[in-house]
Amino acid sequence: MTLSEQAFAPARRDDDVPVLATARLVLRAPRRSDAKAIAALANDRRIAANTARIPHPYAIEDAEQFIASVNKREGEACFAVTLDGAPIGVCSVDLREDGPELGYWLGVPHWGRGLATEAARALIDHAFGDLEHDTLISGARVNNPASRRVLEKCGFQWTGVRLSRIRAINSAAPIDRFRLDRGLWASLKSWGRVNRVT
Repeated sequence: MTLSEQAFAPARRDDDVPVLATARLVLRAPRRSDAKAIAALANDRRIAANTARIPHPYAIEDAEQFIASVNKREGEACFAVTLDGAPIGVCSVDLREDGPELGYWLGVPHWGRGLATEAARALIDHAFGDLEHDTLISGARVNNPASRRVLEKCGFQWTGVRLSRIRAINSAAPIDRFRLDRGLWASLKSWGRVNRVT
């Protein structure tokens, strides 16, 4: 099925999206009741400037539109990342022209604690297992070493740099691009290289 054919496929329901649990986090489908919390976290220019599509400023209406638009196509998955029941960010596998793409962001108060890596690892397991993707791509702004480190800790391999449009800055910026194959992920897991909370 092509991307254009998927656009006309019946919408998936949120109860089709599994709940993923890690040592500290629960990843679940975003709910309308999450809009206020997501908007409060995403309305930080440091978040928006490091993602492709988050506008700045970011209002509750933006969060409501985002929540209403996700988890509609087979092969994609979007999760609210929650800690102690409260949303702290979002992670997703989004279908793109060059393949399924892993994306994530966490609110600034939750940076530097290994939570993004923990969420990404759970989502990668889901993408290669339940969603049956063979490869994942991802990216990080070249001036965002923390995001790059999350991808490297998950086994992603650097493939180059390209310019990508960043909505919040209304301009393009250089993005490090990465790729992870199912076989490499399975190998890293068998060696215990991706199971630690770091």
